[in-house]
Amino acid sequence: MAITYTTRILKDDHTNGTGIPVPDEVVAALQGGKRAPVTVTLKGYTYRSTLAVMDGAAAIPLSAQHRQAAGVAGGDLVEITLALDTEPRTVTVPEDLAEALQTAGLRAEFDAASYSVRKEYVRQVESAKAAETRVRRIGVIVERLHG
Repeated sequence: MAITYTTRILKDDHTNGTGIPVPDEVVAALQGGKRAPVTVTLKGYTYRSTLAVMDGAAAIPLSAQHRQAAGVAGGDLVEITLALDTEPRTVTVPEDLAEALQTAGLRAEFDAASYSVRKEYVRQVESAKAAETRVRRIGVIVERLHG
């Protein structure tokens, strides 16, 4: 079940962070709890996220990448459609990262990390422009997982 409502995008002037407020009645209607995984659609753009509690109220983070893709900014009045996201949250691990994790015996630790952590690790590796940077970032991820 999808729920559509209109709201103003929140903007933190100190951090440039933005979020989408979610009214309590929408959280209740989704029936997924205060940290429910959701799909968010605004201005024809859809992305996956998770409800969060910010200053005691439910909200959804709205990164610069998603703001740009949707063509929105902090302070904009927008129509939002939310739906409970019941699809598995999988991350495709690049071959070089997978090999490093396997060699270090840390693949299970990687797989046990939250979806957002796994997604961020993969983003760090894939966003490297130079091969040396990619190798260094993989080394840092292995170190972090090794603990």
